[in-house]
Amino acid sequence: MSFIKGKVRNKIFEGDSGYKVGLFKIKETDDENLQDYINKVITFCGYFADLNMEDTYNFEGEYVYNERYGYQYKVLEYSRVEPEGRDAIIEFLSSDLIKGCGEKRAIKIVDTLGDDALNLIKENRDNLLLVPGITAKAADKIYESVLTYASTDDIIVELKNMGFTIREALMVLNKFGMDSIKQVKENIYALDLEIDFDKLDRIYLRMIGSANTDLRVKACIINSFKLMSMNEGSTYFSLEELASFIKIKYQIFLDEEELINYLTELINVGLVVKEGSKYFLMDYYKMEVDVANNLLAINSLKKDLVENFEDRIKEIEENYQVKYNVDQKKAIKKALENRITIITGGPGTGKTTLINAIVKLYINIYKLNFKEVITDIALLAPTGRAAKKMSESTGLGAMTIHRYLKWNKDKNDFQVNEYNKNNQKLIIVDEVSMIDIHLFDALLKGINSNIKLILVGDANQLPSVGPGNVLNDLIHSELFQYCPLERIYRQSANSYIPILAKEIKDKSLSPNFNEQKDDYNFLQVSTSKIKETIGKIVVMSKEKGLNENSLQVLAPMYKGENGIDNLNILLQNLYNPADEDKLEIKIGDVVFREGDKVLQLVNNPDANVFNGDIGFIKKIILKDGSKRNVKFSIDFDGNKVEYEKEDMLSVKHAYAITIHKSQGSEFPHVIMPVSKSYYKMLYNKLIYTGVSRAKKSLVIIGEEEAFLMGIANEYSNDRKTALMTRLMNNI
Repeated sequence: MSFIKGKVRNKIFEGDSGYKVGLFKIKETDDENLQDYINKVITFCGYFADLNMEDTYNFEGEYVYNERYGYQYKVLEYSRVEPEGRDAIIEFLSSDLIKGCGEKRAIKIVDTLGDDALNLIKENRDNLLLVPGITAKAADKIYESVLTYASTDDIIVELKNMGFTIREALMVLNKFGMDSIKQVKENIYALDLEIDFDKLDRIYLRMIGSANTDLRVKACIINSFKLMSMNEGSTYFSLEELASFIKIKYQIFLDEEELINYLTELINVGLVVKEGSKYFLMDYYKMEVDVANNLLAINSLKKDLVENFEDRIKEIEENYQVKYNVDQKKAIKKALENRITIITGGPGTGKTTLINAIVKLYINIYKLNFKEVITDIALLAPTGRAAKKMSESTGLGAMTIHRYLKWNKDKNDFQVNEYNKNNQKLIIVDEVSMIDIHLFDALLKGINSNIKLILVGDANQLPSVGPGNVLNDLIHSELFQYCPLERIYRQSANSYIPILAKEIKDKSLSPNFNEQKDDYNFLQVSTSKIKETIGKIVVMSKEKGLNENSLQVLAPMYKGENGIDNLNILLQNLYNPADEDKLEIKIGDVVFREGDKVLQLVNNPDANVFNGDIGFIKKIILKDGSKRNVKFSIDFDGNKVEYEKEDMLSVKHAYAITIHKSQGSEFPHVIMPVSKSYYKMLYNKLIYTGVSRAKKSLVIIGEEEAFLMGIANEYSNDRKTALMTRLMNNI
């Protein structure tokens, strides 16, 4: 890092989080590139508590190029430079920062207290009374002004000394203000929504030195609820589960009586709820209660009757040259009549066909014009790729649930909520198995109860990443119209993918499951040969004209010999090898190259890019001619987004991706390795989900024994949720 010393001349932009952009006049610097800018103004950016134009600052950071704004000094550390020398102190004391002190009085103060005047004032207010002509009232004003001026910097410095970064220190300052140090020392864990809990815990242990204070134990219990819910997907836990987790994660050893006492305290302050032997974090308890109440409110409203259904469906069939069987017609009719309808089915069972029919018939029945179609119907999905698939199949716009609810990334909340609802009359949600209790709760709060809600999914796929088991709980409550689709529409006489998926679901594989079919092949190879075999198939596929756009490798985990990280290195070299005409940048251990296929790992609604979206690096831009300062232009299906170097931490190569990340997507051709080395990551729902992603062809590579073991493994069926019980008890 270099430094620049000087004064802020103008503030161009100030964000709520403390991010600022402005102009800075350089007086000193050790950066060779900035020597010509001494006594000149440059643009700076960074996170700051406050900036005064009267003050001198020392900024540490680097001079970088921004594609949009040009060169800027990116500030990573900063400090205010105390006025030094007689003239500087007089200038400071007579500035607008200090109340009750003009230039004449400032000169008297410095004449009396000398060059150490500021420290003497901060040490003791009465030192000002030594100055001729200063009253007690004037001394109070000057003293308070000097302390206020210094206090923000002192807080930032002290927080940094505790272990917080500048950005984190600003979060603390924004939350607690001038009481920041006091609040942090009293309850550092109150910052767990802003700052990583484990970091707070490390800072606390350094400050206190004791692992078992009441404050820490209760904070660790609450965080244990959160971590266990995210790890297991459950919304409640037993005493034994909590005690075991807290002991392993935080080395806190509590007997049953001690744990009950702590939980009782947390119950009394509204953070935990107990029902029988079940303990809930209040947030998840309320989510399940609210979801149940909102669903029952929707379902209690009067059903609609569809007049002349047979004539209407026949007209749709003729206009769009389709033919619906008896079961499909029944499902379409029920969806249009009932308030809540659940439609489930595996690959090839016609879920997409039904969505299309329901939308077209709804438009027909209610005679909607173009504007009404847009305002009255919403097609939603949890991922961008799933939304795109819906849009392509219906010819109507579809969007992610986060976008529909106007998710605010910085505040992590939804602008569409119970106080600001959307007003659609028909909502169809696809890939419901992926939706956790938090997102489903937010969706129901953001819509009116006078609505038709159609939930579409595959109950046999992997459950949501977040807590809850929404789709299965709704089905098993038996309170809502349920239309399971069982019949498979084969793509050809020898099409096997949909049949294999159903056999995996039923755990009843055909004896010939390992025989080659038109769209399927099982290649039995040892674990040590899996990667090599994948490479050979990719080479053969490329010769047949199949590129990385149409062929996707799916695997259960990142690490290991046949993990995604290793597979991506192999596949990058096959699909997009190093070339002197292609720029490449190494970030950590990963090389990103122009032309690379990449996967987005987190939601970014501002850029309309969501977790699971796949794109290609179109260009790497060297902003100042150096690989230290670069930008990546990534194309997500026509949506071009620019990434700074640090943003690439939310991106991975996508030649091979996890089966979890593939949910909500379909790929023409899929290669899926199976090996005993994947251990318990190989289980029924995971294999089923991977197989059901393939549209035209599927190649499974690996050990037959591992495949059979995985199909028999019901590892994912142990989520503990109370939504179904709440629905049934509140009828």
